Amino acid sequence: MAKRKRLTPAQTEHFGGNTPVLETKSMSFPTPRAPIAQVAGDASAAAALQELAGEMKRAKAEGRMIQTLSEAQVEASYLVRDRMQADETDLRALMDSIRARGQQTPIEVVALEHGRYGLISGWRRLCALRRLLAETGDEKFAGIQAILRQPETAADAYIAMVEENEIRVGLSYYERARVAAKAVEQGVFDTEKRALLHLFSTASRAKRSKIRSFLTLYHAADAHLRFASAIPERLGLTLVKALEADPARAGQLQAALRRETAVDADAELAVLESVLAEFAPKQTLKGGLDTDADSGTDRPVSAPAPGNLPRGVNLNLGFQSVRLSGPGVTAQFQRRLRDWLKSQG
Repeated sequence: MAKRKRLTPAQTEHFGGNTPVLETKSMSFPTPRAPIAQVAGDASAAAALQELAGEMKRAKAEGRMIQTLSEAQVEASYLVRDRMQADETDLRALMDSIRARGQQTPIEVVALEHGRYGLISGWRRLCALRRLLAETGDEKFAGIQAILRQPETAADAYIAMVEENEIRVGLSYYERARVAAKAVEQGVFDTEKRALLHLFSTASRAKRSKIRSFLTLYHAADAHLRFASAIPERLGLTLVKALEADPARAGQLQAALRRETAVDADAELAVLESVLAEFAPKQTLKGGLDTDADSGTDRPVSAPAPGNLPRGVNLNLGFQSVRLSGPGVTAQFQRRLRDWLKSQG
């Protein structure tokens, strides 16, 4: 059997030094995707985009996403506002803050028809932005940062408005009573009692009782009051007590407010105090300081008695104030007055 020979690689020197050595390089070609894989990938991308769009839609509807609305899209009159007017100093401070740092807290709105939105809370912020836009003309104040809410009922919208204002800047008792009455007038609640229970569910019974008392003042004079939100608690409750004692006094109150056109809150409060002084029962100091007309000597009287003040003494009763004037208010009279007042303690 013939013996096999082992072949050895060719020796390049036999071909001369100028003959190049042949080289081979590997070349890679993209492997085409199977049609089913491409379809699956496209479907997966589409599903991801659809899921993202759905999540954004849910976030918007659930109030988890802030959106920018134009100033003209927001209807501030969607609800009867609980806050009747903004303090000018506070409003200016808010405007300065927005001018320096932009709108930090979004307003809350509900979607209406035709791309409109009804304001639920954030009335002061909306006012500040509108005034800044009007004063500066800067379009950066035309965009309103807002969160969309979806209250199930109008009552829920009113509750959200009241709660937001109670937390941020407390309402006056008159404003609280007024929004309860307006909610009933709008048909949101069937009775004022139910409106109070729903709008101020977290308030104490004593607080709701005071709000209920201010309803009397609202019904008696709301159309004639210009600065009702400035009425302090004690003055309002005293007026209510006088009105409840004699409902005919509502006409006197309205006539006084029509007669005296108040230019500011202080002027209107002065009118209310003067009316309250007229409502107060005629009281004199004769019960404590009486003058014996026959002897010309002063004698204290242990119990109030009807009659006039000592000669030459004029008495003017105001809210939380008593003013004595006239030539009869001598140093001796003042000493006797002080002694009498001490004896009342």
